[in-house]
Amino acid sequence: MGKSAANESLLNINLILDKARISESMQVADLGCGATGHFVFATAPLVGKAGIVYAVDVINSILETIAHRARQDNINNIKTVWSNLELPNATKINSLSLDAALLINTLYQSRKRLEILTEAARMLKKNGRLVVAEWKNTSLPFGPPAEERVPLDNLRQLAAKAGLQLEEEFVAGPYHFGAIYIKI
Repeated sequence: MGKSAANESLLNINLILDKARISESMQVADLGCGATGHFVFATAPLVGKAGIVYAVDVINSILETIAHRARQDNINNIKTVWSNLELPNATKINSLSLDAALLINTLYQSRKRLEILTEAARMLKKNGRLVVAEWKNTSLPFGPPAEERVPLDNLRQLAAKAGLQLEEEFVAGPYHFGAIYIKI
């Protein structure tokens, strides 16, 4: 099974991007884009040449790999941004500039979840969409330890504190839940 097929069996990328309502000319950020930039490269054709996809991560080598692949594949609408999402205003993306943002398997990696959600909300335009996908809080032989997973009730409370309104919750894959939040 290739990397893409493995990712697709864990998360339904098409459903997640559909829920984000990504379309031509949008500015979208994958916050904590990860080593393969799986969502970054899937989003780039959706926003088209007039749109921008920001690949945001705290690990420089990940960003270098994504930038290299974008150049190699002649994809000109991907911009890499180094950031520690736990710090206010650390992400060099303008406030109120994003139409949509993705937090895919990012929150479980931090105890500063409110700070990450607040930083995401800062960058979203009014009525912008934040799509969160995280591991379900069920016992699995893989994935992060149960104590690192994000309880859905906790996510709801933190998102509200960050100025985000719940629009919808959905099943993002067999092992993940998803939630759509709107910047109010």
